[in-house]
This record gives sequence, structure tokens and C-alpha cells, in this order.
Amino acid sequence: MSLDKNLDKIQIIDFGSQFTQLIARRIRELGAYSEIISHEKSITIKDFSKIKGIILSGGPMSVYGKSKLEYNKNIFNLKIPILGICFGHQIMSKKLGGRVKQSKFREYGLATVKKKNKSTLIEGFFNKNNISDVWMSHSDEVIKIPKDFKVLGSSINSKNCIIENQEKKFYGIQFHPEVTHTKNGKLLLKNFIYKICKIKKNWLSKDQKKKLLNEIKNQVGESRVICALSGGVDSSVVAKLIHQAIGKKLHCIFVNTGLLRKNEENQVVQTFKKRFKMNLIYVNASKIFLKKLTNIEDPEKKRKIIGNLFIKIFEKYSKKVNKAKFLAQGTLYPDLIESKSVTGSQTSKIKSHHNVGGLPKKMKLKLVEPLKYLFKDEVRKLGKELKLSREIISRHPFPGPGLAIRIPGKITIDKIKILKEADFYFIDGLRNYGLYNKIWQAYAALLPVKTVGVMGDNRTYEYMCLLRAITSNDGMTADFFNFDKNFMQEISNKIINNIKGINRVVYDVTSKPPSTIELE
Repeated sequence: MSLDKNLDKIQIIDFGSQFTQLIARRIRELGAYSEIISHEKSITIKDFSKIKGIILSGGPMSVYGKSKLEYNKNIFNLKIPILGICFGHQIMSKKLGGRVKQSKFREYGLATVKKKNKSTLIEGFFNKNNISDVWMSHSDEVIKIPKDFKVLGSSINSKNCIIENQEKKFYGIQFHPEVTHTKNGKLLLKNFIYKICKIKKNWLSKDQKKKLLNEIKNQVGESRVICALSGGVDSSVVAKLIHQAIGKKLHCIFVNTGLLRKNEENQVVQTFKKRFKMNLIYVNASKIFLKKLTNIEDPEKKRKIIGNLFIKIFEKYSKKVNKAKFLAQGTLYPDLIESKSVTGSQTSKIKSHHNVGGLPKKMKLKLVEPLKYLFKDEVRKLGKELKLSREIISRHPFPGPGLAIRIPGKITIDKIKILKEADFYFIDGLRNYGLYNKIWQAYAALLPVKTVGVMGDNRTYEYMCLLRAITSNDGMTADFFNFDKNFMQEISNKIINNIKGINRVVYDVTSKPPSTIELE
């Protein structure tokens, strides 16, 4: 499984770490192409000519686990630089003659590493005091390094924290440089891929655009393509990309579930039908969705109802497009990893995605998924190359089920109207204060709680509105945004004074973990 067989690359061998995709992202951010393959499938690699470096990921296993660990052990004989991260560091050390055992003190979170020796790998990594803060997550440690290795850095609970075999260009690090909490972690990866692996920059958004356009033309030919358009970043980029490739042979279907944000349906129609002159079928199914969701409280049931109904409606209207042979979807690389582990690793399934494997077989359409090897930040860059508006490119993530999962408990038309207005005031305030693009995701939610309030001389008994805004680089970890008190007061006053149905506003200051970004 490869995006481009002709590109030099950094090959990541995945041992099931939740951070593996971050390694690939960081390398691509640095301008080099990277691919992920599972440790089991790494055995099938026959051609290493395009592989300029290998990274062994972390993982939840122990090198002394009962299950037999399969991976391509021939990599240590290929004269290709290797970087082992966390579990990858341990498995490399054990394979080459070192010793690993369970640590007396498990390291999880921030730790300090002290420099012991010089190396190309760690140039610029340490501060003037020869220390650096890193993110640890391990219960085993390397207690004896292999022959011909030397220690480059140590922490309190991991004396062999960074090791090197300079001659063979083998490196092991116990921490996670791909996680943003590791200060200068990206610099360490940069040193490895450019100074040690000698790979040349080959990953630019403009290059991806050209390649993807050619791939779409070759795959589709003269056939018609149906695209499920939501107005989000992913589907918008897919639609614009395919439209640029095949023009009027693209037919978009936009289903309004009634669970979109305020005026969103008008924006989608205005942008894609009127501005870009695309073939667009607009379906207002808001009443149907609301009827099906009546008295449904369980969040998973909501998701299934919305997903199944969407497919049913989409299937109905897709039949109106004669001689269509392909269905376009905005599936991303993380979608594949999270949903069905495209790498085949031992990574657990995190969540189900409506756009992965959700195509009814009876539709007999082939999939066009031009973004399936791209990360979200790469999609945004591609959107810029396609001259999509800043508003579309920078749009905050929005869940497939829409506002349904931001209304815990029963959903009513009145609740939806109230929430749309509250969310509008919040997002509009962020834009007016220049905060929108500083925040990864922000939204309002309507809690199933009524509280007593006083407006004028009258008692009120109305809903509580929750505001959530987080900062993140990847969505895997997140911190709440620290707003100025005056801003929060202004937004709270606007919501309460202008929206009948809300008399109290609260702000969610929980990080991920332990919470999630969305409420449901």
C-alpha cells in the first residue's frame, strides 16, 4: 500500500503505538515522504531501494511478551539508518545483543534527559545546560546496550535513554520525539532524516495536487463520479479536486440533516453550485432526521440512526445520476488507521467512521478516495493550492452526526434552534476577536439541565449552555483554550440576552485525556 512508489521515503514499521501516525506526520511536515507499514507486513518488503531510513515505532507490547513478534529482521543487515522509538528502541537493543527488563519506576509524562555524548542525531536538541524535556511512556527499559553502542543521553529512570551505533547509523531513544510535549523532538527527527538518512525534500502540497489530479483522471476516465458533499474541509477539497480533474462528470449530493450549524446549508449551495458551477443536488431532509431521532437519548443509537438514514437518502438521490460508476469520499489516512488499522498493527479501533467501509454493496460503485493517504494538515494545504476560501480551509472539525451529539439526551427542534444560535454567537465572537484560527476546535453544546435564573424581575427556568474550545496539534491530546475573562463575559452576555431558552453559560476546562473533545 503506497501513495507513490517512485518517491524516496522514510519507512515506519508500526508496532501498534497510538502515536505512530504522528511520526509520519512530523516527517511529512519536514518535507520528506513517509509511509507506515505494520510489523507483520514488513516481512513482505522486497525492494528497499527507495527506503532511505527506517523508524521502529513504539507499541503496547513487551519484548518478553508471550506472543511471537513478527517483523523484518533483515533490516539490520541492509546498511540503512534505523531509529528505534520507545518499544522500537527496546526491540532493536534486544535483537542486537542488549538487555531489556521491566523498570522499577514506570515513566509516563514529562521527564528530563541529560546529555552524555555528542552525536549528529542530537545536534541542537539540548539546551545550554545540556538537558532537554521529553515525553515518556514506558514500563520496560534497556539496562544493557548492545556491543558498539554508546549512550548519548540519560534520564533518572532510564540511563540508556538515547543510544547510538555511529558506524551502522543505528539509534535508539526511549521517549517520543513525535509528541509535541517533547521539546525539540521535531528537530531530532529532522537530524535523522536529513543529516543521517540524507533524504532530499520531496513532499510539497503543489506536487501532491498534480499527482492526485493525474491519478483521478486515470482511475475515472470518462465515467461519472458521485460525491457526498458536507461543506467540511475534507469533502470540500475532494469535490474541488475531482471537479478540477473531470469537470462536469462530477455530481455532488448535499444532504441537509437539519443538524448543521446556522446558515451552513446556504453557504454550501452558494459556494459549490453558484460559485464553482458544480452539479449539485441539494436534499433538505431535516424533518425526516428529526422524526427518526425523536425520544432517542443514547449517543451511539443517534450515530447509527443518522448514519443509516444518511446512506438511505444518499442512495436514493444517487440513482438520479445516470451511468455513475464511482463514489468519491473524503477518507483520510487517520480514518483508515483508527477504523480498521490500515497498517495491520495491534492498534485498537478507536471509533467508527461513517465514510470508511460504509458504502452499500448494492450501489455497485467503485470508490475514489484521493485523500486517503493524507493527514488533515496536508488536506488544508492542498485546499489552499486548489484556491478554496480561507473560511473553508480553516474550518474547525465538525462531527458527522452534527449537532446531535452536542445535545445530550433527547433532541427537539427547539433545542436545535437554541443551539444553532448559541454556537453562532460563540464562533462569531472568536472570528471578531481574531481567535478562530488559534483554536483547533470550538463549539457550543446544550446540556440536558435546566437551572433557575433571574432576568429583570422574572424567574427563569432554562437550559445550561456549555462552551468548549481546545488547542491541539493532532486531536489526540488537547488542552482547553485560556480565554480572557472579558471575552468570556461578553460572549456569555450575548448568548443569555439574545437567546430565549438559555440562562446560564459554563466553560469546559477539561483536557484530553481524561476527557474527549466532543461530549458524546
